Amino acid sequence: MLFRSKDASLEAQAERSKDADVIMLANMPLHASVLEKAPALKFIDVAFTGVDHIPVEEAKKKGIAVSNASGYATQAVAELCIGFMLQLLRNVNQTEQRCRQSGTKDGLVGNLLCKKTVGIVGAGAIGKRTAALCKAFGCTVIAYSRSKIQDPSIDEQVTLEEVLKRSDIVSLHCPLTPETKGMIGREQIGLMKKGAFLVNTARGGVLDSTALSEALQEGRLGGAACDVFETEPPLPTEHPLLHCPNTIVTPHIAFASVESLEQRADIVFENLYSWLDGKQINCI
Repeated sequence: MLFRSKDASLEAQAERSKDADVIMLANMPLHASVLEKAPALKFIDVAFTGVDHIPVEEAKKKGIAVSNASGYATQAVAELCIGFMLQLLRNVNQTEQRCRQSGTKDGLVGNLLCKKTVGIVGAGAIGKRTAALCKAFGCTVIAYSRSKIQDPSIDEQVTLEEVLKRSDIVSLHCPLTPETKGMIGREQIGLMKKGAFLVNTARGGVLDSTALSEALQEGRLGGAACDVFETEPPLPTEHPLLHCPNTIVTPHIAFASVESLEQRADIVFENLYSWLDGKQINCI
């Protein structure tokens, strides 16, 4: 059973999955109660890296296998992170507006990424790939991770507090879990350097949008780029990050390249065929 965006309601999901052996879906939330109404369900094949929108614990209790498409968007997300960093440092949005209004760069001359200290929060595959690209630009890379980091692109593994205090740019790459929910709040943002930049391509729930908005409005941070939010776009017009200075907002595009989506399809069907052969891969 393949779920699409129009299947988001509980009623639609329950009806479509009542006789299903397999559910395939991307980042659309799957209602936990659907599992109760799908007695034949044996496998959930997630065409996405994160699974915080899937009732994983309920599936485990029922013996339902879950696999994801880990790895398909590693390069895509990392490249967008670098793009965000460059745009923020070089004031691209502001100077573009000036140019369209027959203005100049006066007062908006930016800075290089080279020799900046970039702090990676969450050194999984995407965090490490972002670190490697930052090293290619001549950055010093420090990182926070709960597990031991062994990667040549990361110069030093430090605490979260050290990442926040020392970095010119902080890039978030951690999954959304009960432990990481709201981990970057008012107190943590307060530790960051004045004029530093924050990039979030991880999950919206790890970051307090209101606290970030306040820091941007007050000029304590130099700018921010957010591709993810507490809810999937479209966002309400009153969302605080839509009205902040020096802020790039995009509607969850980091994973979405032609090449990545092709790779995602390959991984998802490989997950299915392997599971049918009795050899589950990309297990959650």
